[in-house]
Amino acid sequence: MAVKSHICLLGLIILCSLLTGTAGETRVFSSSGENVALACINALSDCTSTTWIYTKPRTSVTLELIHGGIKNKNIERAERLSLGSDCSLNIYKTTEDDHGRYTCQQYVNGQKHGTGAQIFLHVLHVSSSSTQTEMRSGSSVTLTCQLFSYEDSCSLFHTEDLQLFWVNQADVNLQTDSRYQILSSGQCIRTLTTILLNEDNNTELRCLVRIKNEIKTSASYIVNLGGKKS
Repeated sequence: MAVKSHICLLGLIILCSLLTGTAGETRVFSSSGENVALACINALSDCTSTTWIYTKPRTSVTLELIHGGIKNKNIERAERLSLGSDCSLNIYKTTEDDHGRYTCQQYVNGQKHGTGAQIFLHVLHVSSSSTQTEMRSGSSVTLTCQLFSYEDSCSLFHTEDLQLFWVNQADVNLQTDSRYQILSSGQCIRTLTTILLNEDNNTELRCLVRIKNEIKTSASYIVNLGGKKS
């Protein structure tokens, strides 16, 4: 089932679909605006042994988010992070900047315990080329759907495994609709361009991520004709 990118209620954690990679690695898919819980599969009973480390994409820069069960309050997104009772890392209202590699490591008496569990968080985000006031009947709009992956090229996936595609409110694939021009810019980006009509107001367009015929997540865009209609 596709996961819509409606903002969740505070405190509700959305568990996104998982795709297991190689041993010790897990892939988690979310859309921007969702809450996500990253499970620490090697957690000990006492979360004071737990440290969560974030590795920024395409770099070797690492950042300790949680140390010994205590949140690092000196980072920009500290208010959106929390540690669950099961030692999971909870991220509130994910953004595209949250994508990357997360490692849950256990320390006992100051020594590493076991192998750190790695989680790759992929975030789907939809943006518009037009502001709300610029959107009106007769104007052109381009929506960009991008899956932010640990590597820009999405090289963690086989080409035949990963698909991004646009659908309307009735879940009809828009690739075959002549009203919409859909282009690919690399494996992880799909743009949709169309001329807006009066009846498009409040219409929902969704971009979905499908891997091996399984929908992992989706991101929605609601058309709002805020400008003067022709």
